[in-house]
Amino acid sequence: MLLGMTIFSKIIRREVPADILFEDDKCLVFKDIYPKAPTHVLIVPKREITSLAEAAPEDQNLLGHLMLVAADMARKLGIAASGYRVVINTGAQGGQTVHHLHLHLMGGRSMAEGMG
Repeated sequence: MLLGMTIFSKIIRREVPADILFEDDKCLVFKDIYPKAPTHVLIVPKREITSLAEAAPEDQNLLGHLMLVAADMARKLGIAASGYRVVINTGAQGGQTVHHLHLHLMGGRSMAEGMG
C-alpha cells in the first residue's frame, strides 16, 4: 500500500468526512463508523505508522501521547469513571483492517467479556 492512501490518511487530509472530536498537531480523534460499544472512537496519529509492530524507538513519544489522549478523551466522553477499553489491533490475526496504526477507545457498557 502506498503511504498516505489509507482511509485514515484521507480523513486526516479532510478528503473523507468523519465526526472529528479532537485534533492536535500529532493526532486526530473521531467516531468509529462501525461502533462496537456505545462510545467507540479512534485515535489516529497524523504520522503514518503501518502498525504497532512497525513502531520504532523514535515513536516512543508519539505512542505515549496517543495513550494520554485516550485517557483524556475517556474523561471528556464520560466513560472514565465507569471504565473503558483501549485496543490496538496489529496484523491480520490481530484484527487490523486499516494499515495505519490506531487506538480504539471503547466504553459505555461492560467491556469485561473477551479479555481479562
